[in-house]
Amino acid sequence: MIAATENSALNYFGGTWHRSGSEDFAEVFNPANSEMLARVPMAGTAEVDAAVAAASAAFPEWRRTPPQNRIQYLFRFRRLLEQHTDEIARLTTLENGKTLAESRAELARGIENVEVACGIPTLMQGYNLEDVASGIDEIMIRQPLGVTAAITPFNFPAMIPLWFLPYAIACGNTFILKPSERVPLTARRLIELLEETGIPKGVVNMVVGGKFAVDALLHHPEVRAISFVGSTPVANYVYSEASSHGKRVQCQGGARNHVVVMPDADLEMAAKIVSDSAFGCAGQRCLAVASTLTVGDAAKPFTQALADLAASLRVGNGLDENVQMGPVISPASKTRIQGLISKGLNQGATAILDGREARVDNHPQGAFLKPTILTGVESGSELAQTEIFGPVLTLGAAKDLDEAIAILSRSPYGNQASIFTSSGKHARQFRYEAPAGNIGVNIGIAAPMAYFPFSGWRDSFRGVLHGQGRDGVEFYTEKKVVVERWPREWSRKF
Repeated sequence: MIAATENSALNYFGGTWHRSGSEDFAEVFNPANSEMLARVPMAGTAEVDAAVAAASAAFPEWRRTPPQNRIQYLFRFRRLLEQHTDEIARLTTLENGKTLAESRAELARGIENVEVACGIPTLMQGYNLEDVASGIDEIMIRQPLGVTAAITPFNFPAMIPLWFLPYAIACGNTFILKPSERVPLTARRLIELLEETGIPKGVVNMVVGGKFAVDALLHHPEVRAISFVGSTPVANYVYSEASSHGKRVQCQGGARNHVVVMPDADLEMAAKIVSDSAFGCAGQRCLAVASTLTVGDAAKPFTQALADLAASLRVGNGLDENVQMGPVISPASKTRIQGLISKGLNQGATAILDGREARVDNHPQGAFLKPTILTGVESGSELAQTEIFGPVLTLGAAKDLDEAIAILSRSPYGNQASIFTSSGKHARQFRYEAPAGNIGVNIGIAAPMAYFPFSGWRDSFRGVLHGQGRDGVEFYTEKKVVVERWPREWSRKF
């Protein structure tokens, strides 16, 4: 177990760990038992300025480092992440609450992004054309931006920083990570391992703080680009503030993801996958299924199978290998989710499963909920439009696929939508018409592989270029077009 520490050195810049002089602290708790893991000082403008200064100083030499040499640090980083997987997974489970299996899977997806970024000598290439006019050639090259930063959330403390960091530095930028102050210990371990690769000082930096640190990054004139993942209201704020200060911005916001279950689907398989999607990571992921629409005769058998599976899930401390669902992030989050369930019930919903009063042996202070399944939630109601971010699934019905697509189109979000069917016709119509950036066909979590962008539409995204893959490379580089004249008669003079 980690001993609680005060004034931990969680700020890293210029190749050195620094203690903060701040008198504003955040306490990091294990959500399974409310044990305090650390007492973390909140960085302010001074620490952010120091991190930006270190990143700015490191940038000229780093951008001149050949891409083939830059990625050698990422190859070493990948090996270290694999060697320390169990240690990192345990840290993630301690401060986030998810199960060890989920923490290992999260890190594996992060490592995929490191692997893709190792292909930067190919991914960062430009293009050219000779003789765009007589004796004139034209070349498009990509160059790094400079100092970049990412503001990441509590729900995936290992994976989401790795959506951004590898691409940023592989492209020749320097980087500042501002992890969630709720889960800074996993981020610290990632930076420690990156430090072990011998990466030059100042290329990667980290500050732990709240809104003051965020605002300092958004407003700092030397920070060229901001990446963000979190709720839609905060995404709107970050996008507005950062872009008004001339920065390139990508903001992944909230979600309320829909699944449509057709009567021709394998209903047993669909129920298992939807249960895993809705209740995995205690529902605290932006691709979790929140609303399920059954079409026609699918309703009764699917609902019964889903309820049986959800009721059987073992809820408890994520460090227990037999547990299938851990706690939510905090008692405050638990109270908020309980309140939303109660509001839905007061507005006419019916609970097939009610997980508000979960009890876990030997963990009376844990932030535990059990799976909750509600029916009778009107598609236009407040609950149906709210990102609950917990183990709560609403069930509705539609007479056909057209009506189902119309219902999910009323949601302001557009992160993910999935369909379960054995019909190619239905699958193609859904893929074609569903207004979401990530589409699943017989898939409960349509999480793109690292070489595809993590897409998102409408209120689930602010920006143009998403994280991961080629979008990541585009985001972290600027295009420069060079037009050259070299007439043949000049060459004969020299």
